[in-house]
Amino acid sequence: MNHSASLSSPPRHTRRIVLLTLAILGLACAVFVVRRPLMMAAPVCMAGRWHGCFDTFNGVVLMTLVALPSAALVVWALARRRRGAGVTSAWRMSLAEVGMVHGTVPFLWMTMMPGAGAGTVPARLSLVPLRDLITMGPLGIVGNLLVLAALGFFAPMRFAALASVPRILALGVGCSVLVETAQYVLRLDRVSSVDDVLVNATGAVLAALASRRWWRTTAQAPSDRPRPAPASAG
Repeated sequence: MNHSASLSSPPRHTRRIVLLTLAILGLACAVFVVRRPLMMAAPVCMAGRWHGCFDTFNGVVLMTLVALPSAALVVWALARRRRGAGVTSAWRMSLAEVGMVHGTVPFLWMTMMPGAGAGTVPARLSLVPLRDLITMGPLGIVGNLLVLAALGFFAPMRFAALASVPRILALGVGCSVLVETAQYVLRLDRVSSVDDVLVNATGAVLAALASRRWWRTTAQAPSDRPRPAPASAG
């Protein structure tokens, strides 16, 4: 049995390396595609200016990428602390917590950016399903799919109570409704649309399906509590 277990470990380790390599390559390709807009925002962001950096899509994306090493350091620190306390699945828990925050907050920030007529133009509401999909365009649809993608990907990995497609769908719909309601109430010169809710929730569900093999189900969930110390022989 030990021999068979040792034979199964290398393929699993190799699969993890391949997945990590593909993720790094995908991130590198995405950065290469948007390198010009990011470089346009780089001087303003590096100068520490709010206007032109944190109030633009390019600036927020650039600062999100710049913060990746810090996010990785936080994951390492949390995992190290949990492993020292004897908590099982320390790395997965830490990665899920940091990933939810780092991958969701920037998109919510961009979604809540006020338009040119914020505070002056009346709030706009669109409750007809599928009517606004045409005006979104491919880029708008992809952007809306990514708004809650990190939340859908990591939430069921961290919380066993969310490890199901209907619950992730409900989570995506609820969060998206809150965002659209805030846009309407604050009069941010944005259209609060039911299509945004549908696309955002769909992105959360698709991302959750992509991480399904790592879901923390109730039946297979390791305990968050520290492992008890072995009793002394005496």
